[in-house]
Amino acid sequence: MGPTIPPVTISLQEPDSGCMIGLSAPMQEARHEMQKVAASTCTVLITGETGTGKELAAEFIHKNSLRRNKPFVCINCAAIPDSLFESELFGHTKGAFTGADDPHEGLLRAADGGTVFFDEIGDMSLFAQAKVLRVIERKEVCRLGGVHRTPLDVRFLAATNQDLETMMSQGSFRKDLFFRLDVVRINLPPLRDRRADIPLLVDHYRRQFGCRAGCSVPEFSDECLQCFSRYEWPGNIRELKNILEDLFLGPVPEQIRPEHLPERLRFMKRQQGDLSQNERELLLSALCSAKWNKSKAAKKLHWSRMSVYRKIAKYFGGGRPEPL
Repeated sequence: MGPTIPPVTISLQEPDSGCMIGLSAPMQEARHEMQKVAASTCTVLITGETGTGKELAAEFIHKNSLRRNKPFVCINCAAIPDSLFESELFGHTKGAFTGADDPHEGLLRAADGGTVFFDEIGDMSLFAQAKVLRVIERKEVCRLGGVHRTPLDVRFLAATNQDLETMMSQGSFRKDLFFRLDVVRINLPPLRDRRADIPLLVDHYRRQFGCRAGCSVPEFSDECLQCFSRYEWPGNIRELKNILEDLFLGPVPEQIRPEHLPERLRFMKRQQGDLSQNERELLLSALCSAKWNKSKAAKKLHWSRMSVYRKIAKYFGGGRPEPL
């Protein structure tokens, strides 16, 4: 029996539109960029924290492109080991290796005419990076065990929640591949930077889960929505969606109140006043402890790097404050 094949998404369906919902300035800017690049054929690098909807953004780009009626193939870069990488992506001929009893087309050929999305490409090994770079450069594939190269007509999208520039400096991500991918970059804002969209997202998902559960759609109290707006959302939209879905697993009250929410959201409700008052001091402390490394400061604060840059501009005029 051949090796186990990791799960891969090949979709022609409409994606969940949740991550596209929002009237906040950061979300409108990101959506505008996605609509603009959808009409082109250029390679796009989608960045953002875990749970911001990078795969859904890639599907949005595909569904608004001229390739919308062709396959959208999502490849989880962390799920395919190097020993299976060439066979899974490029295909193999019969007898190419032990267990190859039948020929295999390969994921890239399966996406011909459509879009290939490399999800979490920062988790890809240097070996796999070299193989992907060659495909992007040449737009052709050769099956494992084969001798003939086949032209490939696909558009490449990639996403990561990692800092690829730092990885390049550490030698764990290829510079040539980075610059092949980074033709257009779209950064998805974290949920804490688009708090004005939270009521819209809550309304979207409560209706979706209420309909799925076959029950009346409950209302959310003002105090409950305040808990949502004050929470920092380290898991972003995915965390919000999971919390709302959990509310519909049992008997659903007519009104959702703070006591129905997880404890971490209620805790933030009590503590957020002190946190917002000391935001400048928290930022300065994190920057000083990180020796003014903005990426490290962002991790300490559980903020995005863009949030750190905006707060620096807000409190310090964009530069480093003078010591007292």
